[in-house]
Amino acid sequence: MKRVHYTDNYLMNPQHPVTINLIGAGGTGSQVLTCLARMDVTLRALGHPGLFVTLYDPDIVMDANIGRQLFGPSDLELNKAQCLITRINHFFGNDWKAEARNYPPAMKELRRDDMANITITCTDNIKSRLDLWEVLKHVPSSGYMDYSTPLYWLDFGNTQTTGQAVLGTIPKKIKQPASQIYETVASLKVITRFVKYARVKETDSGPSCSLAEALSKQDLFINSTLAQLGCNILWKMFRHGMIEHHGLFLNLETMKVNPIGV
Repeated sequence: MKRVHYTDNYLMNPQHPVTINLIGAGGTGSQVLTCLARMDVTLRALGHPGLFVTLYDPDIVMDANIGRQLFGPSDLELNKAQCLITRINHFFGNDWKAEARNYPPAMKELRRDDMANITITCTDNIKSRLDLWEVLKHVPSSGYMDYSTPLYWLDFGNTQTTGQAVLGTIPKKIKQPASQIYETVASLKVITRFVKYARVKETDSGPSCSLAEALSKQDLFINSTLAQLGCNILWKMFRHGMIEHHGLFLNLETMKVNPIGV
């Protein structure tokens, strides 16, 4: 029997745009933001309230970002989040929000407005993922759902030519309908349960000084390819109300994509 995960019903019929926190506005984050804007337009055309995205990133645009990330020469020295959100809002007519800061790393610093239905991480360090999960898993659950109820976490991560995208459920279980056709899966592993990050030794290589140096760390199309594939999982959640795969491993060197079944 085929295993599937049914999208939480709240995301299918919300009373407001589904809220998304996008953390990181670099190589992958800038690409994911564009995917989300296109998804928002399409969902609204289908009668859904669409999406409301808040983008978090404290960094400014540097020379090395131009070309590999979605920035141009006129963006130099501007905050990445504010730059991208301003552009998206002008182009699509949205009122999405930019936060020129890191996402709160601890529960005591968290406000209700910092929460969202879906959290997407496009960061380049392990500690931020571990800190985020400590925050998300301790958010009190209640029977009432609104724009601040956390439901899913989609994480993107990559090396120079490989990467992964993993969608997990934040509550212990997402209520699933009874099905005689499928085996329903109520819980999806988040990235920190999928990969034992606590055992990984992290080194911070710092920002690149040039595009050539940046490309030695991450190839030109790894971020955009990963963003498209990962956002396709979200799209299937909204469009079909269910998913058979909650993640993928990508290898641009061998041109292979290996899906992760629910």
